[in-house]
Amino acid sequence: MTAVEARVPVVSCVWRPGRPIPLGTILGTLRRGPGDPTYAVRDGVHWRGLRTPEGAATLALTSRATAGEVAATVWGPGADWTAARVPAMLGGEDDPSGFEPPHPALATVHRHHRHWRVPRSGLVYEALIAAALEQKVTGREAWLGWRRLVQRHGELAPGPAGDIGLRVLPEPERLRRIPSWEWLSMHVDGARSRLAVRAGQLADSLQRTLDVDAIAAELMLRSVPGVGVWTAAEVRQRAHGDADAVSFGDYHIPSSIGLTLIGRAVDDAELAELLAPYAPHRYRVQRLVELAGIHAPRHGPRMAPRRHLPGSRRW
Repeated sequence: MTAVEARVPVVSCVWRPGRPIPLGTILGTLRRGPGDPTYAVRDGVHWRGLRTPEGAATLALTSRATAGEVAATVWGPGADWTAARVPAMLGGEDDPSGFEPPHPALATVHRHHRHWRVPRSGLVYEALIAAALEQKVTGREAWLGWRRLVQRHGELAPGPAGDIGLRVLPEPERLRRIPSWEWLSMHVDGARSRLAVRAGQLADSLQRTLDVDAIAAELMLRSVPGVGVWTAAEVRQRAHGDADAVSFGDYHIPSSIGLTLIGRAVDDAELAELLAPYAPHRYRVQRLVELAGIHAPRHGPRMAPRRHLPGSRRW
């Protein structure tokens, strides 16, 4: 350990839920693509670089499945904040009781992923930045913008994780100062960058959506210009751990769920009808379909990433 690392606050704790915790499956929705610089897995340890309300933090998680526990070590100014929320981040506040899917395909994947839970990261700023960059673009394009934002304007994660290149999302003040031309060079268009900047401006207010019920949180999030039904749901799923927040308006999700439940693609209106009996577990259905890898067959070309932005020339 270097002298600098020795001065970094560090907190260790163990969470014992008494059941296996599939870290990769639970944390998968918080990872922004395979090249996410805020997430790494080394020798079975899951590392996350976090921008908490109290500052940057590095979280290292190791699952001890046979003992039914998870060991966590956290470094950085946000160490205490993060350590206190490790159970929630791993789905400890999610209550799946009462969810018994009658559909055979859904019941099968539910049994296979019986230890999966909806994580509550508590990081609304992070979740909204990610959702903003994913609006109306391909996953590849969204993940490219996320990588460039974190690599260019973020910082090395505190503690030892900097040695593996783990980084942390830029703090709100720094993000607010990124000029429009720099966003374009990161392959982020004006509509998405404006929402990201608003997230930086409203970071403190956004965090308060965690203190209200789901309906009030939805209204608060939707009051932000650029946040619609889809974006609010994506934030509630990840930051709030809302097991009922469905990503209506998504390009693929209605087709995938419709194919699973009734054998054909559906639109948002039909999706709402199909999922109504599953409330308050509608997002749980969505995520189980995703985990099963069920999707509608492709009968045409994939949605193409846009090539007119400055940053696209280096793809």
